[in-house]
Amino acid sequence: MNIALWAVAGLLALLFAGAGFMKATTPKAKLQENPNMAWTEDFSPGLIKTIGVLEILGAIGLILPWALDIAPVLTPLAATGLAITMVGAIITHGRRKETQAIGMNVVLLALCVFVAVGRF
Repeated sequence: MNIALWAVAGLLALLFAGAGFMKATTPKAKLQENPNMAWTEDFSPGLIKTIGVLEILGAIGLILPWALDIAPVLTPLAATGLAITMVGAIITHGRRKETQAIGMNVVLLALCVFVAVGRF
């Protein structure tokens, strides 16, 4: 079970770090050109960057506390925070009728819950 938790946490960390870095460093106008990022129309540039930074911090929190055995409770808390982020993404995409994006958000939500429950 520990190997599965590490594998899922590592995958989530890569995905969230990449997505977060893109949101934190790319201007809103450039993000809106991407069809998968149409939701950015509804949010301010500051909020988009904040979401990106939180995703980066969540990615770090999935790996470092547990790996270093320094406040390991932060790992399931990070997974819980990222799960909450995915609930917000599902609501946003649902409101915008972007049904294709919801599937990926549900998968990421389930993986975050798996890590959170497994590490608590």
